[in-house]
Amino acid sequence: MFDTKTLDDIASHLANAVPPGLNNLKEDMEKNFHAILQGAIGKLDLVTREEFEVQKGVLAKTRTKLEALELQVAEIEKRFAEKTE
Repeated sequence: MFDTKTLDDIASHLANAVPPGLNNLKEDMEKNFHAILQGAIGKLDLVTREEFEVQKGVLAKTRTKLEALELQVAEIEKRFAEKTE
């Protein structure tokens, strides 16, 4: 779901931000950052780009159908109003 390279890059950037005096802990911190980030991202309700694009297409089709139905209802209402006059 989430690109592991991006996750690795973020963890690495966080580890690189550690003060130089703590360089001996850098590798452990990077692993910990990675695990924390992965856990946090895992809890998010994310979808893949492919799933997003599919839903985007479904929404576009639904919108088109809705617009057509709105036109049909308007036409029916117009005819009904003309008959009741």
